[in-house]
Amino acid sequence: MARPRKCRKVCCMPRSTQFTPVGGVKEDCPVVILTVDEYETIRLIDKEGFSQEECGEYMQVARTTIQQIYTSARKKIADALVDGSILKIQGGDYSLCDGKEKFCKCGGCDKHRCIVESVGKEEG
Repeated sequence: MARPRKCRKVCCMPRSTQFTPVGGVKEDCPVVILTVDEYETIRLIDKEGFSQEECGEYMQVARTTIQQIYTSARKKIADALVDGSILKIQGGDYSLCDGKEKFCKCGGCDKHRCIVESVGKEEG
């Protein structure tokens, strides 16, 4: 029996969920689906500069799981870019950050920022 998949914590949903090549798409090119947890891994490692270990801590999964997610995400992005396919971000095993944590490393969580700002005003 396979082990159940653990939900990955995701800061927020992507602003854009579909990317289409400007020159159009060939009829035989399949749509590439990047899951929300793959998107979050790319965002944390490549944009925010997290290590795979830090990303794993934030998303509440093992570093080896992050490594697999990251490898899969990069392959899908490369396929979409090289083949000129539509890239859609949807689905996956994830749960959105609820903003209730005392410390959020990601820096991108609007829910958490609001809580931190209101706590800071109370202390000040």
